[in-house]
Amino acid sequence: MTSRQATTTLWRPTGPAELDLVRELNWRAWPPRLPEQPIFYPVLDEDYAIRIARDWNVKHDGAGFVTRFEVDSEFLRRYPVQQAGGRTILELWVPAEELDDFNAHIVGEIQVIHKFR
Repeated sequence: MTSRQATTTLWRPTGPAELDLVRELNWRAWPPRLPEQPIFYPVLDEDYAIRIARDWNVKHDGAGFVTRFEVDSEFLRRYPVQQAGGRTILELWVPAEELDDFNAHIVGEIQVIHKFR
């Protein structure tokens, strides 16, 4: 009998350019960070992701998207939850140089669940 590995649901607000790169990676990984992006910030609350995509990405990029994806829970223990504001403003801070390892622990596909224009 096999058991399914425990996963944690994460969300990521993103703009159209990053979403195009995720599409090119077959919805299985996040693209490398740009030099001015030393940290990858997935969030732990869907409403927080919606606020960023709707209120920031649309303003700066013309569109905002909220993605949802699963990551191996055991692997995520290395990243303490960071409270970036109110009690629901929770993020993981993944150093850019660890993103390949992070991507290797994504379970399934990255899904777009909200679109804002």
